[in-house]
Amino acid sequence: MRYFVAFSYLGKFYHGWQKQPNAITVQQVLEEAFLTLLQQPVILMGAGRTDAGVHAKQMYAHFDVDALDDIPDLVYRLNALLPDDVSVQNIYKVTNDDHARFDAVERTYEYWVVQKKNPFCMDSAHYIKQSLDVNAMNRAAAILMQYDDFECFSKSHTDVHTYLCDIKKAEWKETKDTLVFTITANRFLRNMVRAIVGTLITIGTGKADVTSIKEIIESKDRGRAGASVPAKGLYLTKVTYPKHIIDKNE
Repeated sequence: MRYFVAFSYLGKFYHGWQKQPNAITVQQVLEEAFLTLLQQPVILMGAGRTDAGVHAKQMYAHFDVDALDDIPDLVYRLNALLPDDVSVQNIYKVTNDDHARFDAVERTYEYWVVQKKNPFCMDSAHYIKQSLDVNAMNRAAAILMQYDDFECFSKSHTDVHTYLCDIKKAEWKETKDTLVFTITANRFLRNMVRAIVGTLITIGTGKADVTSIKEIIESKDRGRAGASVPAKGLYLTKVTYPKHIIDKNE
């Protein structure tokens, strides 16, 4: 039978989501916990990948096992076994055709920036001491939604077949202590959000003008975009599925 698991994690000590031969990952830690408790191999198919050091406030994966008798108890025991930086919120029974990756219709990320040195944010936000023009950054962010080919923001030499993404939202908001960039799209390329944020920060510091983002996107050249910002400020905050998959279980 197929199940979805909803979980979150602090990515500081992990080499991303997907299993690696010589590094610890979130997928590995979760699969080992399931194996210990269910006494059967569990292979998790995640909703997507997160790179080393990136966090997830909401992530999903699906897995196939024999029928589970007591899901709340399994969730409780998983959380007791897992390290403090990984947490399971729920497990949902779904149909055998439901897919955590291919059925996701939207994903939302946040990137956190602080402009005052704060030791309590050293592992959770990117510190930028230069003054930022948030209005200019938002004007540039709005231009993103005029395009759908984002090869210029993709990590080089990846195995993707298309660079097309449908960005639904891209904006900066200032809170009391944090400047947060929120971006929603149907899919994201590897390193895409961090490259976009780096480009927008270049504009915000006055090193490039707002319209330069058009030239960067149209160039399809990663070398024209800004440097990638550190992973520690990036959070996967929401994965959206058709209502028949998740809503019926909530």
